[in-house]
Amino acid sequence: MISKNQIKLITSLKQKKYRLEHKLFVVEGIKTIKELLKSDLILDALYTTETFNIDAKDEVLIKETDLKRISFLTTPNKALAVFKIPNAKPIHNNELIVALDDIRDPGNLGTIIRLCDWFGIKDLVCSKATVDCFNPKVIQATMGSITRVNISYVNLVDYLKTTSLPVFGAFMEGENVYTKQMPKKGILVMGNEANGVSKTVEGLVSNKISIPRFGDLQETESLNVATATAILLSEFKRG
Repeated sequence: MISKNQIKLITSLKQKKYRLEHKLFVVEGIKTIKELLKSDLILDALYTTETFNIDAKDEVLIKETDLKRISFLTTPNKALAVFKIPNAKPIHNNELIVALDDIRDPGNLGTIIRLCDWFGIKDLVCSKATVDCFNPKVIQATMGSITRVNISYVNLVDYLKTTSLPVFGAFMEGENVYTKQMPKKGILVMGNEANGVSKTVEGLVSNKISIPRFGDLQETESLNVATATAILLSEFKRG
């Protein structure tokens, strides 16, 4: 059984202000839930329409109709879990770091978190206007990678002013990334989907880099920010 108060709480977590108020977030789908259960994240509650082989004392069996009431998906995926939002951790300022300047699309952020996990990036630093990493759509897109990347929300300008690492930024007019020697340590700044890197952050970028276009017509306006992040991280790792 699931109570009306529980339903009200869970559905409220679609909004950032209630996630922050209750320090809780929602995860849907048995595969992603299992990934998070293997991490040090703390489970608050697990609601399923059938019993799974999950060692979770807070598992509650519910009807499909109730799952539809609490799910944020058009087609609910048999299980929904509520986890506690963890406390912020210190940033490792001696590694390769990805910094996001006002990324707004949840799918892009989720994909970038997965890319950080894939390329072994421990820290993802986000401006405060960047979409919340505990947004349900972001969680879905990470496929569990959110448990392996330390995500921090900071005043990006202040953070970049205090770093001793070289700061790289993705720009259309930057230096060809394929011909530039890339260091093992630094900060890679990726800009907003529509406007790119903001002017205030641009002033703190010491190395502007770009991905050259090879198409004959040269008419493609830009790459998707997550796609560009994948290419640039590959070049950093290749050295």
